[in-house]
Amino acid sequence: MEYIVEMLNIRKEFPGVLANDNVTIQLKQGEILALLGENGAGKSTLMSILFGLYHLDKGMIKVRGKEVSINNPNDANNLGIGMVHQHFQLVETFTVTENIIMGVEDGFVLNRKTAGNKIKKLSVQYGLNINPNEKIENISVGMQQRVEILKMLYRNAEVLIFDEPTAVLTPQEIHELMQIMRNLIKDGKSIILITHKLKEIKEIADICTVIRRGKVIGTVDVEKTTLMQMAEMMVGREISFSVEKGEYKAGDTVLEIENLNVLNNQKTLGLKNFSLGVKRGEILGVAGVEGNGQTELVEAITGLRKIESGSVKIHSKDITKYSIRRRNEAGLAHIPEDRQKFGLVMDYDLGENFVLKTYYQEPYSKNGFLKKDVIDKHAEKIIADFDVRAGKGVKSPAWALSGGNQQKAILGREIDLDTDLLIAVQPTRGLDVGAIEYIHKRLVEQRDSGKAVLLVSLELDEIMDLSDRIAVVNSGELIELVDNDESIDENDIGLMMAGVKRGEQQ
Repeated sequence: MEYIVEMLNIRKEFPGVLANDNVTIQLKQGEILALLGENGAGKSTLMSILFGLYHLDKGMIKVRGKEVSINNPNDANNLGIGMVHQHFQLVETFTVTENIIMGVEDGFVLNRKTAGNKIKKLSVQYGLNINPNEKIENISVGMQQRVEILKMLYRNAEVLIFDEPTAVLTPQEIHELMQIMRNLIKDGKSIILITHKLKEIKEIADICTVIRRGKVIGTVDVEKTTLMQMAEMMVGREISFSVEKGEYKAGDTVLEIENLNVLNNQKTLGLKNFSLGVKRGEILGVAGVEGNGQTELVEAITGLRKIESGSVKIHSKDITKYSIRRRNEAGLAHIPEDRQKFGLVMDYDLGENFVLKTYYQEPYSKNGFLKKDVIDKHAEKIIADFDVRAGKGVKSPAWALSGGNQQKAILGREIDLDTDLLIAVQPTRGLDVGAIEYIHKRLVEQRDSGKAVLLVSLELDEIMDLSDRIAVVNSGELIELVDNDESIDENDIGLMMAGVKRGEQQ
């Protein structure tokens, strides 16, 4: 028995989409297999078949050398297969223990103590550091992911599927997850890792199967394959890992923030006496560990959060007390952190999503009635200009698009507004290298055309690659504002993110 899991010649078709076209993958015990592909390549569909969420149309699944039929997740669990989904399947008001034992309760009476002890033992064994009695709503995203891992281990899973596990994690949490994966492998588990992050594949995976538009392009030994080779296999063309920018020529100040004080969700100051200016022709990057005031800053500028004191100005016009609509009309465009929660109405089609901010204006409406033909024509232009791939074109609902195409749709809508200020928050979160390259290029185009771009990202590489100046935040305060030139490096920024000013660094 060479392989613990084999998926042989798998075919899965949805209306109008061939998601998996004769796909074969094979996993050995104690191995980490990375599934690499662009957003919408068919990776998650394939793993949903293995976990029993979808039924295959053709092909065969073997577990430990025997052909099996997996009709639902219970079948998968019984075969020792578990899955951590990209969007966690947790009840926030339940405790860690209650979430883990849900569905595998033994008898009519819950023995939380016995279950909690088992969970604590598993937590220690794999270095998960989880309190079984904590409520989900009170723990970080990284800890919630560990609860999902414990759910699999509690059910005695031997094969663990991770679907884009680092998409919502901080750099420190990613580092800790990699160590957890090593602990799992050391204990004889096997892992399938769905991802498009090449550096993480290089760090943790043994082999990598590349899928492009539903087909297997090839399977490679990670140690013997370069990042560039894997990237080219994934997107079918040469990828540039460097960002090309024109000369930095900053103009007048577009966005001016003065002495901003804003409360966080705990009703304490999340932003303290914060002042910052963003100029024409520059990308100003905001760097910091998640939860240090970035959310409060963006929401205060865009009108999503009340400002306690201080002011926000666009072109010297005070917009502090403006409604969200008036701020948009004053010249503000916003790519939000969560594309599904704040960027799109998922049940609306693309035409409707593209006029969310302008539907009440001519030419999109007249006398209170929407002009659908004009809206659709406008949507067709954005789809073409920003390479938004949608099966049904303007009539495609937002939920039917891959993550990368949802992000390109938002980018297209906001850039099409042609404002002088673009606020881009985590613009490439959860995207593959091809989509990242594309979005970086469009952001730089905005900067080179004389627009002001405020970039907020947890990816330090992204901040360093794109920014002309970098504002480092810690505990809601501006630690330092520095030019991004040869005098600064990632270590300097990292220390500032920890609250150590440049002059204090040894």
